[in-house]
Amino acid sequence: MTDLERKIYRIIYNMSRFRKNPTMDDLKRKTGRDEKIIRKSVKNLISRKKLRWDKDKNEWII
Repeated sequence: MTDLERKIYRIIYNMSRFRKNPTMDDLKRKTGRDEKIIRKSVKNLISRKKLRWDKDKNEWII
C-alpha cells in the first residue's frame, strides 16, 4: 500500500466511524492531491479488497 493509499484509507476509516462518508472535496483538501490521483488510489484499495462500497447502505465497508 502506498503512502497516499494508506492516508486515504485512514481518512475513510476515521470519518466512517462517525457515520460520515468523506466527499471528494474532503479527500482533496486532506490529501492535497487532485481528483484523478485520488480515484486511482481508491480503485487500487478496492481491487486489493481493503475497501468495499455497500450500495444499499451507502457507506464504506472496511
